[in-house]
Amino acid sequence: MNKVSKILATSAVTLATLLVTPVDVFAQDIHLNLPANSMWANVSNLTPGSVVSGLIRLILVIAAILFFFMLVIGGIQWIISGGDKAGSENARKRITSALVGLAIVFAAWAIINLVNILFGIDIMGLNIPSLVNGNLR
Repeated sequence: MNKVSKILATSAVTLATLLVTPVDVFAQDIHLNLPANSMWANVSNLTPGSVVSGLIRLILVIAAILFFFMLVIGGIQWIISGGDKAGSENARKRITSALVGLAIVFAAWAIINLVNILFGIDIMGLNIPSLVNGNLR
């Protein structure tokens, strides 16, 4: 299994685990009592949900940037190969892998937005609707 396949498999398993994990744990508010004028004042607003949603955003952005640069490197390899059969084949494989990776990243982003639209669960903000007196809130 090459590196790209390992990265894609690990990313898919991680994303699936985060989506299946009981989200009630992440919805709890944990507040830290820090002095208002300290350099750590903004840390007091962190919740487990905001940390997880921030990590999901970070993973999506890093993956998109990584696959974009793989695409650019593959294009440069294709140009540099100068008609060499092996070089062109390696460049084509890299470009194909990069395009598949980009498609997976954007599909994950689209699924996250679809879940938000259909079920009202904002994974990027980790806002989970709750029932209060029989009404969704």
